[in-house]
Amino acid sequence: MAVDELDTRILRLLLEQPRTSVREYARVLGIARGTLQARLDRLERDGVITGTGPSLSPAALGHPVLAFVHIEVTQGHLDDVGDALAAVPEIVEAFSITGGGDLSTRVVARDNAHLEDVIQALISLPGVVRTRTEVALRERVPYRLGPLVESIGSAAGRPARN
Repeated sequence: MAVDELDTRILRLLLEQPRTSVREYARVLGIARGTLQARLDRLERDGVITGTGPSLSPAALGHPVLAFVHIEVTQGHLDDVGDALAAVPEIVEAFSITGGGDLSTRVVARDNAHLEDVIQALISLPGVVRTRTEVALRERVPYRLGPLVESIGSAAGRPARN
């Protein structure tokens, strides 16, 4: 989908001020509320905006340990293992990957002993051949989309459409 300069201004504002009303967004952007709402609806329909909920901190929820667990799966069992991973609450993300392993997961834990328990549970899943774990020491670049939106907006360089 094409994202124009007005779309990128809207997205940047949503990222910078996520708890503001549609009316206030329209005022800040200098556009009609109906125009803004139509843009938001289209961005949601096109899958650009995928959620509006709060961003939660696993560390503040008592799970400060972050690890990336790569899982090698027996051929033909990727879907079964993927379904089983969805039942493990400490797995906050899982992706099919290329390269070393078949799945890459983001795992949170209360402490290293808890992480070991989670890994042992993963190893025992039918279809899991082996795992490789990397513990994150410190977040260097937090999850962000602002710079990407900014670069898309710069590249758009075309007039906003209504």
